[in-house]
Amino acid sequence: MAEETIFSKIIRKEIPADILYQDELVTAFRDISPKAPTHILIVPNVLIPTVNEVEAEHEQALGRLFTVARKLAADAGIAEDGYRLIMNCNRHGGQEVYHIHLHLLGGQPLGPLLAH
Repeated sequence: MAEETIFSKIIRKEIPADILYQDELVTAFRDISPKAPTHILIVPNVLIPTVNEVEAEHEQALGRLFTVARKLAADAGIAEDGYRLIMNCNRHGGQEVYHIHLHLLGGQPLGPLLAH
């Protein structure tokens, strides 16, 4: 079993977070260190440490990450101008929390690459 993460505690509402969306499959909340005016993390409620551990059984939750990203981008008013979705995998990919998560960033031109 993978180790619990801070995201697990946010999903269970054991620690405070600005949760923007939650259902049986995913939870979305504002990043505490935003890299853009809109920076939201969308996470599956089941703990999947990295993309390397994704299995067929996770497909519904992972698909939901994208439909929720679409909804939240529209809600934030950034859908028309555009936004970036990022998922990092492991240390060289820049992953810091080992519970896969989709970054939704927007609200300003992001340029060709977004550094951390």
